[in-house]
Amino acid sequence: MPYSTAFGDHFYCRSDGRAECGHVFLTGNGLPERWIGRSDFRIGELGFGTGLNAMESWRQFKATRRPGDRLTFTSFELYPMQAEAIGRALSRWPEIEAERQALLRLWPADPQGRIECELDEATRLVVICGDALTTLSQMNTPFDAWYLDGFAPSRNPAMWSLDLMRRLFDLTRPSGRFATYAAAGFVRRNLAEAGFKVERKPGFAGKREMLCGEKPIA
Repeated sequence: MPYSTAFGDHFYCRSDGRAECGHVFLTGNGLPERWIGRSDFRIGELGFGTGLNAMESWRQFKATRRPGDRLTFTSFELYPMQAEAIGRALSRWPEIEAERQALLRLWPADPQGRIECELDEATRLVVICGDALTTLSQMNTPFDAWYLDGFAPSRNPAMWSLDLMRRLFDLTRPSGRFATYAAAGFVRRNLAEAGFKVERKPGFAGKREMLCGEKPIA
């Protein structure tokens, strides 16, 4: 099980991270339904980690997309992993073996800065390495969905700060959504204060709650 010594936490749930991705991030964001028929659907993610969420999203996008649909998946990661570690972590799931192999062919030997990978003719992966608030402050492209997958709020509170949630809100299209496994009170309050309409949903694998929601149409 991949583990971050910097934050003292695992990269995904111990039972099944791929299933958790489907329950929390895809379903919580109304996917795949919302990307069907979209020529420029954009997902933003806080915390690329092993790339599991990106690869599972790509797998599901390939299975459901229509001609003309395009997906850009942009992730913000402070400590990008080496290809060997990514490959080892993702090898647990045969369902994404093709996606894992494709990512490993494209992943740079020295991951830093802005990493751009054309996964296929309709899917683009961008990983921006650095502090999330700093790098997001330099962006102006709006997103349709957010995967908030930083380490646990108790381990990495900066990833859930009010300033960061406000920046996410500013970079979200009207009626765009977010989802996260986190349900801590201060996370919920920060998302709401930033302007999101926040919902509580049943969590994954026996976890009582998760959060998701949307940016209201002004």
